Amino acid sequence: MKKLLIPALAMSVLALAGCTNTSTYSGDVYRGNQAETAQSVSYGTIQSVRPVQIQGGNGESVLGSLGGAVIGGLLGNQVGGGSGKTLATAAGAIGGTIAGSKVQQATDRVDAYELEIRQDSGQNVVVVQKADRNWQVGQRVRLIASGSSVSVAPY
Repeated sequence: MKKLLIPALAMSVLALAGCTNTSTYSGDVYRGNQAETAQSVSYGTIQSVRPVQIQGGNGESVLGSLGGAVIGGLLGNQVGGGSGKTLATAAGAIGGTIAGSKVQQATDRVDAYELEIRQDSGQNVVVVQKADRNWQVGQRVRLIASGSSVSVAPY
């Protein structure tokens, strides 16, 4: 029974880590508060396209840390006996916390593009959004602004 618990917990943590919603970084997805509101539109031409990554969340993962601590503690608890077992459990939990946090941070990264755009007004702006479309230097685009949020769409 104990041997089945560890793989089941590991798979659960990985499954939850995959539930991160990255669609909000796309230019094709609007947040609820943007619906039915007036947004300004300007036009421009892409000057440069650079691949980047967006780090989702705030870089701190409670889910990854907790899941890693549980799995690490359970694995450490399988080692030794007496006070050695207690130390191994604590060390496993600490190591699992660090490893789980790193795994979660890696799953929260989204491939994106940094688009430098010369607006028709002559001003250059940079917009970063999810890499869900192939942008080309020289391509005409629309910049859709709502407050401090700007997304780029094909023209």
